[in-house]
Amino acid sequence: IILHDYVGDSFTIIFSHPGDFTPVCTTELGAMAAYADKFAQRGVKLLGLSCDDVQSHKEWIKDIEAYNKGKKVTYPIAADPNREIIKQLNMVDPDEKDASGQNLPSRALHIVGPDKKIKLSFLYPASTGRNMDEVVRALTTLIKASQHKIATPVNWKEGEPVVIAPSVSNDEARKMFPKGFQTVDLPSNKDYLRFTSV
Repeated sequence: IILHDYVGDSFTIIFSHPGDFTPVCTTELGAMAAYADKFAQRGVKLLGLSCDDVQSHKEWIKDIEAYNKGKKVTYPIAADPNREIIKQLNMVDPDEKDASGQNLPSRALHIVGPDKKIKLSFLYPASTGRNMDEVVRALTTLIKASQHKIATPVNWKEGEPVVIAPSVSNDEARKMFPKGFQTVDLPSNKDYLRFTSV
């Protein structure tokens, strides 16, 4: 896989895992398979990455699918035995090492935008599995922000109001957000906290 070509003009989630046939990774890649439809609905591609070889991935996928009640792994899992890609993407775990003493991939996840730039990164210790609902939530905010001049407030969930970017004037906001917006009355008398729906 040529990474640049694979991303194309889509949002892409690239996620590394420390190793095949490991418990947390098996649950995570199973969850990625279970969430694949949610990502596809948003036009998002998935790409797994580890330093194990292709044959190991093929055998391990059987375990992932069995654990995940037959939900198929439909995304590619790239093999990076020389650790070239994980080094380029800063996905090397400084603490975890394999039997030969080489650093393992970290439990990292990058969301790459259509412009081929990393928009968001998560980095978890090997002992902590990812929260897939948070990945979906963060991805949704990135997509919405790329389509509208908005940001999402703390603990935002899909369907809730968003905030208008400070760079947008009230006149521009009236044109951009025909449903209107609500400005929060604050002690500073500044009108920077404006909520709307998109």
